[in-house]
Formats: sequence, C-alpha cells, structure tokens
Amino acid sequence: MPSLNETSNLILKRTVIVAIFAAVAVVLSLVESIIPVNMGVPGAKLGLANIMVLTCLYFLRTRDAFMMVLLKTLLTAFIFGSFSSFLFSIMGALFSFAAMWFLLLIGRKRLSLIGISTVGGIAHNIGQLTAASLYFHTTKIYYYLPMLLLMGVLTGIAVGIAVKYLIPSLSKLELFSGFVPE
Repeated sequence: MPSLNETSNLILKRTVIVAIFAAVAVVLSLVESIIPVNMGVPGAKLGLANIMVLTCLYFLRTRDAFMMVLLKTLLTAFIFGSFSSFLFSIMGALFSFAAMWFLLLIGRKRLSLIGISTVGGIAHNIGQLTAASLYFHTTKIYYYLPMLLLMGVLTGIAVGIAVKYLIPSLSKLELFSGFVPE
C-alpha cells in the first residue's frame, strides 16, 4: 500500500501534468488562431489543442483528462470569445473527448492513435454542429456535415501523427514515470 507521501506526490504530479497540458493546449489554440491557414471550409481549424487532449487521455485517468478539457475550453473561451463560441467549443470538446475516451477504453492496444484521433476530430465537428443546431434552433445546419467530416478526418490524422511522436518522447521524462500504460 502506498504511503501518504507517495500518494500526495502522485496527486501533485497529476495536477502538474493537467496544468501543463491545459496551458500548452491554450497556447496551441492561440498559435492556431494566428496561422493563416485557409482550409476551404469556413470555421474549420487544425485542432492543434487536441494533441494535448489525446495525450492527456493516454497518460492520465479519465477525470484528469476531463478536467484538462474543461480548463482548456474555459481558458480559450475567456481569451477568444463569447457565449456562443464557448457553447460550440464545449460541445465539440465533449463529443471528441467522449469518443476518444471510449476508443481508448475498448481498444488501447488494438487501435492506432491516428485512428482514435480521427474519430475524435469527426466527433468534435458533430458536437459543434449539434451546438449550432441548438443555438440557432434549426437542423438545416447539418448540410455542412459532409465538408466538416472530411476536415475532421484530415485534421484528426494530422493530430494523431503528432501524438504518435509526442507520447514516446514524453514517456522518457521523469515526470511521466508511473503514468505510461502497459
């Protein structure tokens, strides 16, 4: 049984990792907002912050990753926007989080990080369209779904590739000892 000191250290390490991941996710969102990328689909973004979401899901407990998603979404909403932007962001983030968490739960060893990220990108776009549908009181917004699905696949692949290379690098750091899943 771990001692009180070991338990306290583990809680502190988790808290530090969540804070670092949330801060990096916010910075990635800021960087993404200034990169002049025309994706050909209005409102489509690279989703760089999702690199940190999937990485956090990989290393930490579900509730830790969920806290990181909430922190990232609240902080970026304070920086960027309005209630409607927060609504769209939180719905996309929650849909994406749930999809990636479920896939990691059922198939961590059988599914690739790129595949999990791709499903997360698609779920994020479905979540945002759902928020838009609720906000504007119309389902006609779903005409936009095919374009956003394509963008979700493309950005999900890019994020998944980044996570695929980030996880082995972070696994070598002392901060992540004890958090690398078997």
